[in-house]
Amino acid sequence: MNKTIHKIYIGFFIIIGISLTTFLLIDGFSYYTTSVEERFFHSDHKLLKPSGVVGHGLGIIGSFMMIAGVGIYMLKKRKPRLIQFGYLKHWLELHIFLCTVGPMLILYHTAFKFGGIVSISFWSMTAVVLSGVIGRFIYIQIPRSIQGNELEIEEINSISNNLTAKLKSEFGINGKFSRQLESISFAHEYKEASLSRSVVLVFQDYFRSLALLKKLYKEIDATDLSKRKAAQAKRLIKNKVVLSRRIGMLRTMHKLFKYWHIIHLPFAIVMFVIMFIHIIVTILFGYKWIF
Repeated sequence: MNKTIHKIYIGFFIIIGISLTTFLLIDGFSYYTTSVEERFFHSDHKLLKPSGVVGHGLGIIGSFMMIAGVGIYMLKKRKPRLIQFGYLKHWLELHIFLCTVGPMLILYHTAFKFGGIVSISFWSMTAVVLSGVIGRFIYIQIPRSIQGNELEIEEINSISNNLTAKLKSEFGINGKFSRQLESISFAHEYKEASLSRSVVLVFQDYFRSLALLKKLYKEIDATDLSKRKAAQAKRLIKNKVVLSRRIGMLRTMHKLFKYWHIIHLPFAIVMFVIMFIHIIVTILFGYKWIF
């Protein structure tokens, strides 16, 4: 999948997600904002209530999307020979899409009314989605290959050194500026820091790296490089700074990712167990959709 197709792939997910959310909100706004006691008399009650044609359908589609999103990604991750098409990162993006839009459809299925054991599943689902956002942030901080596989520290350092070498050879970056690039390091701050302190450092270093980039960009603008060459040099410098920051955070991100799995998995299990109980009870009580 080249960059253009990948952008279309991601753009399609974004457009579908935003369009669905907007349409369902606008179409059902009057019903969802009506008090629970008065909804029975609303003209859309038969369609949008949890057992209605639309409401029930949203629950079925949303549940299927979540099951498919988790199942397909786990299969690709643990049994890659069964699904050889596409890189793991692209399947992760599909997983994120299905497990974001799916819960949103389930939210509309509930008509924003939660109660009983189902409320436990709903709040577990909310916790899964929120922790998924955090997990995605942690995931992208760990340098990976284009296939989505984690790089070894030797490979990461090699990429960083190659960026410096390219800046020297292609853009004539030497002297004091070159030494500045080679001395960029965030690793020493994390060596003795506790996990809680490391989390604080992650955010502090983000703003520190922005300030550093601003300073380096000014120095590039002061050179006699053409605008096109300067833009290319800035892009390489940004890659160098971002990579150096991620090298520094590597140990912290590995620890956070480990703890994240401990938190994320139990919520997902609770969510799916109660979801399946809910589905079974619904079928036993005779609630059917369009079939």
